[in-house]
Amino acid sequence: QVQLMESGGGLVQPGGSLTLSCTASGGNFRVNAMGWYRQAPGNPRVLVARMNSGGSTDYADSVKDRFTISTDNTGKTVTLQMTSLKPEDTAVYYCRADLSFSNPFNMAYWGKGTPVTVSS
Repeated sequence: QVQLMESGGGLVQPGGSLTLSCTASGGNFRVNAMGWYRQAPGNPRVLVARMNSGGSTDYADSVKDRFTISTDNTGKTVTLQMTSLKPEDTAVYYCRADLSFSNPFNMAYWGKGTPVTVSS
């Protein structure tokens, strides 16, 4: 059974940095993409950053030049380095893994979420 283990959330002052990590495990799968989404209170869950198996990345405009997404050489661990954090970055951050098993169909898995609070 696939599990996504997230870590790295917490409280940080404006202008500070945090790094989030997420590792996918369980089952024999191929990683198509991994990424981070966030949901602030009263708002929908939105993409923060995503990397596919070919190394292509997508970033929300609001985090470009501040956040960097990367994966390890297995592709099963995704890291989000967040710098110059702003109060509006406050949200619960969710890891998402797009995986394939014995067939080419993509299945999306979500982590439980890790809270990030940017406040002085």
